[in-house]
Amino acid sequence: MIENIKKIFMEKMQTKEDQPVGNQEKVSIATCALLLEMAHADSEFSDQEKTRIVAILNKNFNLTGDDARELMNLADLERKESLDLWQFTHLINQNYSRGEKLKVVETLWQVIYTDGKVDKHEEYLMRKLTFLLNLHHQDMIEAKFKARDL
Repeated sequence: MIENIKKIFMEKMQTKEDQPVGNQEKVSIATCALLLEMAHADSEFSDQEKTRIVAILNKNFNLTGDDARELMNLADLERKESLDLWQFTHLINQNYSRGEKLKVVETLWQVIYTDGKVDKHEEYLMRKLTFLLNLHHQDMIEAKFKARDL
């Protein structure tokens, strides 16, 4: 089933020359999987968090609402099948610059702040992801303040 969903998504994410996006699509899935993991960290995935993630995907990956929801479905399947988060952060580390990774951390904070509070599980996951993305604690704090002030 997941192969069929991947195939459908790959067909929708074609360039003008009808070539699959490939690596960018994989990084998009990895990034979305981290956003979903963060949304689920406090054991509550609200409609507001879902809406926030769709908005982030629309803005950062230039997707329509339908394509963003399809990306979320695919990323959620990948997230549920994964053993850990390393596979996602490793892919991001291989393909994103430091600045792009900082933007990922900022969007993760945006998901956390959707409900107006920071849960201890969200804070723990953020520290772990910051480490896995090869960023510093100070980077995490700066992204937190930036996201909080939005």
